[in-house]
Amino acid sequence: MTDSLAAETGFDLAEPPLPAGPAPSGEIGSLGGFIPSVPPESRIPMPVQSFWRWDGPRPSVVDRRTDARTLLARIAVFGGAIALSAFGIGEMVGVVKAGGIVGLEWPLVVLFGVTFSWIALSAASGVVGFIAGIAERRTPRPVPRPLKSRTALVMPVYNESPARTVSALEAMAHSVAATGQGAHFEIFILSDTTDSTAWIEEEVAFMRLRHRLAGVMQVWYRRRHKNTARKAGNVGDFVTRWGGRYDHMLVLDADSLMEGETIVTLAQMMEDDPRAGIIQTLPLIVNRNTLFARLQQFAGRIYGPLIARGLATWTGRDGNYWGHNAIIRSRAFAEACGLPDLKGRKPFGGHVMSHDFVEAALIRRSGWAVYMVTWLGGSYEESPPSLLDVASRDRRWAQGNIQHTPLVFARGIAWPSRIHFATGIMSYLASPIWLMLLLTGLALALQARFIRPEYFSKDFSLFPAWPRFDSERALQLFIITMGVLMLPKVLGTIETLMRPEIRRKAGGGLAIVGSLFVETLLSAMVAPVMMLIQSRHVIEILSGRDSGWKTQRRDDGGIAVSEVFRHHWQHIAIGLVMGLAAYAISPAILAWMAPTLVGLVLAVPISWASGSMELGLTLRRARLLLIPEETETPAVISAAAAREAEAVAELPEVEDGLTLVVSDRRMRELHEHLLLPPPLRERGKPDLDPVMAEAKIREAVSVEEALRWLTPKERMAVLTDPILLTHLERLRDAADIRPTVVSAGE
Repeated sequence: MTDSLAAETGFDLAEPPLPAGPAPSGEIGSLGGFIPSVPPESRIPMPVQSFWRWDGPRPSVVDRRTDARTLLARIAVFGGAIALSAFGIGEMVGVVKAGGIVGLEWPLVVLFGVTFSWIALSAASGVVGFIAGIAERRTPRPVPRPLKSRTALVMPVYNESPARTVSALEAMAHSVAATGQGAHFEIFILSDTTDSTAWIEEEVAFMRLRHRLAGVMQVWYRRRHKNTARKAGNVGDFVTRWGGRYDHMLVLDADSLMEGETIVTLAQMMEDDPRAGIIQTLPLIVNRNTLFARLQQFAGRIYGPLIARGLATWTGRDGNYWGHNAIIRSRAFAEACGLPDLKGRKPFGGHVMSHDFVEAALIRRSGWAVYMVTWLGGSYEESPPSLLDVASRDRRWAQGNIQHTPLVFARGIAWPSRIHFATGIMSYLASPIWLMLLLTGLALALQARFIRPEYFSKDFSLFPAWPRFDSERALQLFIITMGVLMLPKVLGTIETLMRPEIRRKAGGGLAIVGSLFVETLLSAMVAPVMMLIQSRHVIEILSGRDSGWKTQRRDDGGIAVSEVFRHHWQHIAIGLVMGLAAYAISPAILAWMAPTLVGLVLAVPISWASGSMELGLTLRRARLLLIPEETETPAVISAAAAREAEAVAELPEVEDGLTLVVSDRRMRELHEHLLLPPPLRERGKPDLDPVMAEAKIREAVSVEEALRWLTPKERMAVLTDPILLTHLERLRDAADIRPTVVSAGE
């Protein structure tokens, strides 16, 4: 055999020396020329929790431990939202009661009330965030000191680009090491990859990362045999098997980046606050160039901090967890976050999909604090590149949040956790509610235009009953609604203009104000399309369709026009039908619905343009939608980009992972060394994939034929089983032997 990988690419799989880390001498041994891919197990029990039984203390409406600042913020947010909602609903009643509230006018008032209350809550929270931002600049920062604990930088991956993930981890490791505290951290890659070639690419990338971080930080890699319960199960498996080794885990996503000082500060805050269970950072979106991604990037950077600060202020230590860029106390997670399967069939039953909200609620229920530190910078993530990519991700998120509906009433959880669940659910139900509001308004207009009023009803009345509206008051209500909707954006822009350094890096005052108008206009055109997309998602979920688990696209590539049209032709048709109906009623109704109809009719060009990198970069050159991190790129972002370019150049291109393992001796040795023992199964119930794979390999007359017959799942089964790999190797070595294959009819 020849080592084809090394011969063709020059890439060496030789094991590097052990890094200088916190592991005691002799803890990590060498086996067959390779250091073990995982440390010795240090198990923590992780009991499965119940949502409907709780023996601990019942949460009170006002927790005695809640400080005065948090209580005041809660009064301001919910009191302000209630007052705004009451005012808006009162105005809506005034609009429709001119002729008495009859027929469809009642649903119109109710739907408007729900929609207006939703935006009123956001506006009130934004006002609190704006006020809190003034005090935030005076918040004392932790004084740096040597750490005492050990933290795992945990990166779950699922069919991701290895070059991207290992480059981000390498940049973060060097950034942490630059603080002098690198000995207190280790990297742990948790793979749930289901593609055979991506799996082998991960293993090669892991070896390269371990080699490059030798002497800097220890790197571990584990791939699960079965990705049960998705990311929650992936992290849960890590905690139960190795959680005792680490005081904390910093959970990352495949697109996460964090500065070393931020990581060290989080670990220090965990040490300083022994009751902290989760400390969540505010990840800023960076590295995006397409039009749609730049819209999200700008909005997240300019309005996002204010909205997040308002949320953090009123939630206090009853906060939420967003699933990544957060540090978690291992013991608290194991104690509280063993997630049970939900009763019933998918999409409502089965594994908890949006696990992060649930984990935060359960940790808080167990008495641990959950809070966000919006003042701590240096936390970054990336955004999907186009409208369709966001819609694909939203399908999974919508199902996960709607799945939380019964959990609003779970036993023992704090009332802010119930509100987190409710707001997550409402963020997706808002779209069908908005759609029903539009359709109800259109139906009322049709009724007023084409249906004769009932002059003589069964009940005695001196006047006929038919819909009548106060048009002047309706215009005032529209202006008020737009003001409430825009308030967080305007306050976020004002806050940015008040901070000279951020204002300068974001292009200056005029550029920021111009970007506000550009973002608002484009977002308004996208909103009707997202309304229909999310409404369809909700209908599919309620009808029982599961979302599955798809890999998120993370590059800046666009989408073909034909693909865009296939997804949006129905939106165009709906927009045209609604437009014709509005025009048939009156030009005034058409004008009222125009902002919604324009977005629907132009859905294809809008969606196509959303994924255009050229349009995004054109706006950047015009200093529009610019964020400070583009003007002055943070060190860890630059380092990750440089290391990714190196990784792409150095890592071998693997056309077929199984072929490489069979043909390259050193790769076979590495792969088998990284394999962990398979989980135990019940006797008499073998998995079908390895059984079928073995039968096909035994029947094949060549490796090429066997590989051609194997399905993707069977390829994974072969890579998981050294015995099946040996069968393939023997088939290759005996290529000159041609066994006779007898058909069933002979």
